[in-house]
Amino acid sequence: MESVKQYDVVVVGAGNAALCAAIAAKEKGAEVLVLERGPAEKRGGNSFFTDGAIRVAYNQLDDIRKIIPDLTDEEAEKIVMPEYTQSDFYNDLMRVTEGKSDPVLANQLISKSFETLLWMSQHGIKFELNVENQSFEQDGKRHFWGGLPIKTEDKGVGLIKHLFHRAEEIGIDIWYNSRAIELVTENDRISGIKIDQEEDIVTIPASSVILACGSFEANKKMRSEHLGEEWEAAIVRGTEFNTGDGITMALAVGAQKYGEWSGCHSIGTDYNAPKFGDFNKPGDIYKKSSFPLGLLINQEGKRFVDEGADFRNYTYAKYGREVLKQPGHSAFQLFDAQVRPMLRKEYNLEEATYIQAESLEELAELTSVDKEQFIKTMTEYNAAVQEGDYNPTIKDGKGTVGITLPKTNWALRIDQAPFYAYPLTCGITFAFGGLHVNPEGEVLNDEGRPIAGLFAAGEMVGGIFYKNYPGGSGLMSGAVFGKLAGTSAAHYSKDKVETL
Repeated sequence: MESVKQYDVVVVGAGNAALCAAIAAKEKGAEVLVLERGPAEKRGGNSFFTDGAIRVAYNQLDDIRKIIPDLTDEEAEKIVMPEYTQSDFYNDLMRVTEGKSDPVLANQLISKSFETLLWMSQHGIKFELNVENQSFEQDGKRHFWGGLPIKTEDKGVGLIKHLFHRAEEIGIDIWYNSRAIELVTENDRISGIKIDQEEDIVTIPASSVILACGSFEANKKMRSEHLGEEWEAAIVRGTEFNTGDGITMALAVGAQKYGEWSGCHSIGTDYNAPKFGDFNKPGDIYKKSSFPLGLLINQEGKRFVDEGADFRNYTYAKYGREVLKQPGHSAFQLFDAQVRPMLRKEYNLEEATYIQAESLEELAELTSVDKEQFIKTMTEYNAAVQEGDYNPTIKDGKGTVGITLPKTNWALRIDQAPFYAYPLTCGITFAFGGLHVNPEGEVLNDEGRPIAGLFAAGEMVGGIFYKNYPGGSGLMSGAVFGKLAGTSAAHYSKDKVETL
């Protein structure tokens, strides 16, 4: 076999974090190779399936316009955009992770968020306002809320399209059907990587390797071992190729585990969604995110979470696992006629599964929940709903009184036919446990020292998310630590060559 070209930087993975790393390394003069385990038609990792929302700290609308330069003065005049400062972002992250997020990594993520989006924009990545999911119209103006006003153009599909276009444009090599299987070391430094190309084992000489190939959510055995046996039943929302290869390779050369290995990002998703992400139907179309407007009911006819505890951005990632804990690993989202027009677009897609009935009794029969308990639950809930102004764009405080499990906000009586039940199960996105990296993306060993030539980014970075997740922060983390890892790896490779 012919000898393989020596690369300065080899990036394992081909999603948002990986391609940001590759572009950043190339920008610094490195010779870069990207390894995609799947075929070209299944490239892009989990990023391909994302809805595109990306959380960033910003001061005013003028900041947003730097990232979305096509926004006209006339359009800007009609926008009300509350600031979302670094402190706001940090407080949200710490609140939802119960103070467990590594403050050093958290500060790096947040402080670099705006400049990273600006950098991506300068490389041709397109962004747009998150009008559909994070705004409402009032008095002729578009009001944004929830700290998440930006998304990538055409969701994850558009993000991956533009990232690959830029990577190819600047001369980054990309190999498909190339599964990384082993890191090669020499004198305690990374010296290359072994890959499996359809059972042909190839060793690629490299000065550094960036691991950005996701976590282990598509590995049923690892899910069961680290998250619990019930997670064998979870649907995988993204790529089938995220089976923990990068983590396994890194641990084999002494990398330190870090973060919440027993936790993950998961959501309630359509019960009939495919077992893995469908590349022919991308865009996160099976999620069901309007649960704060209704109730969650299990097969026993009981509620099991406070649906109105917070905005869906701050609860959806933990309520998925609560669905998994229910009998049959399933539940129903319940709505009536008065809120049905308010539901998000995914409820109107042909892929959305639902049951419709003219009475709650009929709904219980059609869903096969425990009818007696269900009617009891609904009667008690409706009686507990308090009067007050209903406003889904703020925490309106319109809640319940006198029932054991309250609904804190957005509580309306469910009493207007027709009634709708959407069957759910749990979809896993990625595991929170990963590798310990420093703020520059270097992978650390058990003594807390960098492993020379090894870097990581994206979902492989442990220690940022625990128990929960502020919506849009995963894409931002991938981009920030991808850019950092790429820059660090390029500098490392250059320094290594100069010292030889």
